[in-house]
Amino acid sequence: MEPLTVHRLLKEYGDEFELVVVSPGSGTPAAIDAADLSKPGLFLAGYEEGFDPSRIQILGGAEMTFLDALDADGRREALTRLVRAEVPCVIVSDGRKAPPELVELAEASGVPVLCCDAGSTHLASQLATAIDELLAPHTSIHGTLVDVYGIGLLFTGDSGIGKSECGLDLVENGHRLVADDVVSVTVNAQGDLVGSGSELLRHCMEIRGVGIIDVRAIYGIRAIRASKRIELEVKLVRWSDLDDYERLGLDERYTDILGVQTPFVHLPLVPGKNITVIAEVIALNHLLKLHGVHPARDFDRRLRDLASEKARERKILRGETE
Repeated sequence: MEPLTVHRLLKEYGDEFELVVVSPGSGTPAAIDAADLSKPGLFLAGYEEGFDPSRIQILGGAEMTFLDALDADGRREALTRLVRAEVPCVIVSDGRKAPPELVELAEASGVPVLCCDAGSTHLASQLATAIDELLAPHTSIHGTLVDVYGIGLLFTGDSGIGKSECGLDLVENGHRLVADDVVSVTVNAQGDLVGSGSELLRHCMEIRGVGIIDVRAIYGIRAIRASKRIELEVKLVRWSDLDDYERLGLDERYTDILGVQTPFVHLPLVPGKNITVIAEVIALNHLLKLHGVHPARDFDRRLRDLASEKARERKILRGETE
């Protein structure tokens, strides 16, 4: 996974948080390994116990007031201690200007310095969420992700097998497209898989023989959504008489995506098979299971009860007693 640096953070969220670069830093950028941000008031005062140099450091109103109260030598000593800790970067918040000593020391050591008008508490909370998303495990999957009755169905399979066409049919039936062709998958803080589309193909689909279509422009804003939790993978495969496909659905099958065990359905295709309706049934059946209703297991239980009843009746007819 690409390491998270200040450069990447600025590229992804610099405009959103209105981060202004005062000193860009130089040399090999330090990686950001922690989502939490720190306010190093105690560290500036000389108490180093518990200080975490892997975190971005925010100099808010309280820290800046403390630095302003120091004489020139004391201020330089405190800021030198902070810069020499090799922190990923320092953000001066609350609309305050970065002290000249900080800029000088940071440029000499290569530590980036940023400024922001937002309050330190708000910035620490919101930026931590953004960093957490950037640090989350992620991968790209070739497939189509559709929100069907609130269930995120990820359609996978060989190229040209009909993933996009199935997704388009579902959109036509009132469901919502999340991503087509390339699905960007991350693991959120709750341990769930979340899929979204790439910036290049967002809200668009590639239909063979037609080309690129804009789903939002054709079907409206309600036909799309930016991201969705992936709850089930549906792998489309070509029918083969040599394969043994699931008939009852008693055993739950799972696939591993980024270390998350995800329910898995193997769906064989034959000419004339209505994949759209089956996909809707897959989503609804999954909803039933989430609410404690498992049709296959209920059927198996009734079958076993019937077999036991028949066996008991045969014993009675033979004059056997239990």
